[in-house]
Amino acid sequence: MGKLIALEWKKNRVGRYALGAAVLTAGLFARIDVYGAFVRGAKAGMETLLQMAPCLCAVLTLTALLRETGLLGALTEALRPALEALRLPGEAAAVVLLRPLSGSAALAAVSDVMARMGADSRAARLCCVISGASETVFFTASLYLGAAGVKRSRYAVPAALAAYAAGVWAAAWLV
Repeated sequence: MGKLIALEWKKNRVGRYALGAAVLTAGLFARIDVYGAFVRGAKAGMETLLQMAPCLCAVLTLTALLRETGLLGALTEALRPALEALRLPGEAAAVVLLRPLSGSAALAAVSDVMARMGADSRAARLCCVISGASETVFFTASLYLGAAGVKRSRYAVPAALAAYAAGVWAAAWLV
């Protein structure tokens, strides 16, 4: 078994070298300054990173503040009756609130629900479906709209949140 793993590692390493050599060879045949193109691409990537960083920092800071200040727990308890009226167990409230902000925070909430309620409980299954079948709306919007330089999102975020709410509601009825 160990020899097989070593052979796979060598194959992957050779493939990476072959890809790099192919790119360099194609660039030389096309008479392209490969190093200059690489530097220009890296510079454009850094500029994009600098445009997106404030948006990403805001979303991640908000997520941390919700969890660490106890506001998430208070919102979960406040929304419990409304969510239960929609056939969502109260335990799923943290996932419903966190998923539009951060995938990792929602995954931690799913793990917490599974630990408290059991992996086969309806709440755990519902949290898994919501987490797996939805998108981190604010994270994705800040990433793509920030990279594109969009200052006003207009209807993009409300439409995405409406789609998220419809998905959560559908999950509540189907799971």
